[in-house]
Amino acid sequence: MDLQSLIPKDAQAFKTKTIDKLMECTNGEHSLRKVLSPLDLTLMGIGAIIGTGIFVITGVVAANYSGPALVVSFVIAGIVCAFAALAYAEFASMVPVSGSAYTYSYASLGEIWAWIIGWDLILEYGVSIAAVAVGWSGYATSLIAGAGITLPAAFINPPGTNGGLVNLPAMAIILLVSVILIIGVRESARVNMVIVAIKLAVIFLFLYLAFGHIRPANWVPFMPFGWNGVITGAAIVFFAYIGFDAVSTAAEEVKNPKRDIPIGILSSLAIATILYIAVSAVLTGIVPYTLFADTSAPVAFALEQIGISWGSALISVGAICGITSVILVLLYGQTRIFFAMSRDGLLPGLFRQIHPVYRTPVKVTILVGMVTAFLAGFLPLTTIAELVNIGTLAAFIIVSLGVIVLRHTQPTLPRPFRCPFVPYVPILCILSCGLLILALPLVTHLRFVLWLAVGLVIYILYSRHNSRINDDTSALDCWKE
Repeated sequence: MDLQSLIPKDAQAFKTKTIDKLMECTNGEHSLRKVLSPLDLTLMGIGAIIGTGIFVITGVVAANYSGPALVVSFVIAGIVCAFAALAYAEFASMVPVSGSAYTYSYASLGEIWAWIIGWDLILEYGVSIAAVAVGWSGYATSLIAGAGITLPAAFINPPGTNGGLVNLPAMAIILLVSVILIIGVRESARVNMVIVAIKLAVIFLFLYLAFGHIRPANWVPFMPFGWNGVITGAAIVFFAYIGFDAVSTAAEEVKNPKRDIPIGILSSLAIATILYIAVSAVLTGIVPYTLFADTSAPVAFALEQIGISWGSALISVGAICGITSVILVLLYGQTRIFFAMSRDGLLPGLFRQIHPVYRTPVKVTILVGMVTAFLAGFLPLTTIAELVNIGTLAAFIIVSLGVIVLRHTQPTLPRPFRCPFVPYVPILCILSCGLLILALPLVTHLRFVLWLAVGLVIYILYSRHNSRINDDTSALDCWKE
């Protein structure tokens, strides 16, 4: 039974939404404030991309999948992301509307595919926020322990992990960041700018302190788990790269989105990839990869192993700041996806309500904060990270397909930024993302299919009946109850 057979023949499931109609909803008294610059977007991307990937996931992947070839895993993931980033940049310049891949799919593939990718993005962002918060908790508790204060294991680990009951620090940071986002996007961008500056300073400090302690013997064997391990490692570290997707969710709040969003996406991805490669090479060069198996704070741990305790403490402070910016940007992206789907009628009106003073979607920010805090408090890191990766890869595939389709169906549409070598670059993205999906564990595939099945039921029972795709185009239609 195929997907279309599940949808009534008279439904609008495969109808696309015009770009003019999508843009119409960005105007009016209920619209979001346009306050972000290219620098804000670049720092937002760096804030989301650089964080957990360097400070947490590197150790997990090096110990269990890639070994010293972690650097190759990052290169592979970075190349795949570059293909996807070019596709995202084309769409973002054409359709500067909140919602990222969800909105792009609505414009190119139709409502049912928009719903599927939107439901996928809800999973991707929700569990990634939780995973990053778990990493934040690991660094925070390590730093506190270094000061002589040991927190009870029951309150810093999820159930079933080292005697844990709930990870309270992870829950607390999500709720704190939610409050910052409620206050306003301009204020959040300023907080992110300061945090990113601290984070970059700490990374460069690590590279400076550790470079002289590299022992080439630690890179032997270079691929202890073979190419299968390297490819699986690339699929896992893909988790680290979802930040540029978050940049595209900010489209409605950018001063000149057609120019600035492609700049923010591509520049943040380039800077982050270079830093990931440098850190992973140095990290596995100063400490044998096998020692990272039992730590959630690999960068600080590595400096401890080479006797630079003061540097380890400083790295922990920087990591805490850096990971905080990741949580901030991902929470921001999650709320804007809910916001866009609600405005189209596919989710309840609660999610599109804007606060009259702060001009932010307060109710959905509170809801997302509470749900993701619960996930962070009660789920282990590995399970969360794998679910994020498959959701991200699926989103990249659909966006790339959307670029090909729209080039064919609407070739004359203005494209301020054009993805080069279409259809070859999008096809390369589709194939490489498919390969990385196959490299993920079978249980991750099953969980993802279950999630999509639940989403399809919700679409059939609720969303298709409340969709506004057939409403007359006006700013008021986007906001009416």
